[in-house]
Amino acid sequence: MADNSQTASLFTRPAERPREDFRIRLRRFFERYPPLVIIAAIWLLFMVFVAVFAPLLTPYEYTAIDLRARLQAPGWMEGGDWNHLFGTDDLGRDVLSRLIFSIRLSLLVAFLGTIIGAILGTALGFLAAHFRGWVDDVVMAAIDFQAALPFFIIALALLAFLGNSLTLFIILMGIYGWERYARLTRGLALSARTHGYAVAVNTLGATPTRIYLRHILPNISSALIVNMTLNFPGTVILETSLSFLGIGIQPPMTSLGNMLGFGRDYLTTAWWIAVLPGVTIFFATLAMSILGDWVRDRLDPTLK
Repeated sequence: MADNSQTASLFTRPAERPREDFRIRLRRFFERYPPLVIIAAIWLLFMVFVAVFAPLLTPYEYTAIDLRARLQAPGWMEGGDWNHLFGTDDLGRDVLSRLIFSIRLSLLVAFLGTIIGAILGTALGFLAAHFRGWVDDVVMAAIDFQAALPFFIIALALLAFLGNSLTLFIILMGIYGWERYARLTRGLALSARTHGYAVAVNTLGATPTRIYLRHILPNISSALIVNMTLNFPGTVILETSLSFLGIGIQPPMTSLGNMLGFGRDYLTTAWWIAVLPGVTIFFATLAMSILGDWVRDRLDPTLK
């Protein structure tokens, strides 16, 4: 009897082993990529897809006005029209079309602003680390000044004084958060200059530009990427806040904050005008924060 049971177990093990291996691989996959991170990544990819193909996805021109269809409820509500899936606003403009183009412009402004801030901060951090002396003092003073004063106040003052245009607004978004990149880059560059590879390259006669861009920058890029992913949601919130107050993206262009600002007067009569962009902002920033925390946990050597 014992021999028969051992023989049976030998025949069943090969069939069970693939299942166990699959479960182990599945468990390791979800340990490496938690479900919440996967959902956040899918949502962000969906938003990027919408932003890239916005002209092909919109059922109407987002600026098209139809006063006969103003404040029409979404198609799934009583009295709604399925020709306007998300309803219309106070001028009869299709909310879905405006939401799609708002996602496109908000992500574009936030992305370009984040890139500009990263480049500006990294360049100033390298300058401070290389020249030291009064250059370092000036850069550190500018860093401390911006860190001490809420940037929202700076943005309000600059937009009120210089006026508003899309180019100026994107540059303003780029100024937001540059001090974080500069402080981080300066510290990492000073530390990297004492390492063997930087000293060796300097001894071989490499120019400072080559040392910083070809050798130091790749070694600190993971920390900069982490900072960018954590700074991106803040840029989105800043853009939506300024547009909500009416000093950001101006008509006829539309953004998520712009839609939210125009819809606040109709919360009791046409809630979809403000709630739909508000929900989009909430889930977008939440997904970015979740993904940013995951990237930090994966790339930050101090957390390993």
